[in-house]
Amino acid sequence: MEKFTKLTGVAAPMPLPNIDTDMIIPKQFLKTIHRTGLGKSLFYEMRYHEDGTENEDFVLNKPAWRKAEILVAGENFGCGSSREHAPWAIADFGIRCVISTSFADIFYSNCFKNGILPIKLPQEDIDKLMDDAERGANATVSVDLESQTITGPDGGTINFEVDAHKKHCLLNGLDDIGLTMEKQSSIKAFEAKQAATQPWV
Repeated sequence: MEKFTKLTGVAAPMPLPNIDTDMIIPKQFLKTIHRTGLGKSLFYEMRYHEDGTENEDFVLNKPAWRKAEILVAGENFGCGSSREHAPWAIADFGIRCVISTSFADIFYSNCFKNGILPIKLPQEDIDKLMDDAERGANATVSVDLESQTITGPDGGTINFEVDAHKKHCLLNGLDDIGLTMEKQSSIKAFEAKQAATQPWV
């Protein structure tokens, strides 16, 4: 998993509340077990017309936000079904950080396991960042996980909280497999001892 330390990029404003996982990545794209290739279908029903052409009014189709790496979203982001394809699609598009007042629990947890930093902030801070995001490519936002700060284009700083274990995993690029591999020496020692004392196992 790619490490997350510090990210500076364009933030896209998406103030709509209750964006569920089916809106993030519709059910017809869930057949794959690969984490790549889903970015083109992110927010599919909002991003494209029925004939497959782009909806020019959708924020991520506008020139200022086509390469957004941060999403400032409305409350209860990622609600709905627990599909892990939702963070896969977000990451594959290139978004590494989602900021909202609240997230669905499973989506929130899945973000950390897929290299995405979800940040919960009070509404007043979201309003400030939404204003910054509205300025598009002319106003970049910096997210520093180590110091747990967000710096706006005008130099203002917002502090955020994050679970210490989840922070450790993101800073070191550790998903569940990576966490297990951190214990590799202990695992090998246990297996060697078991092989010597219980060779029949």
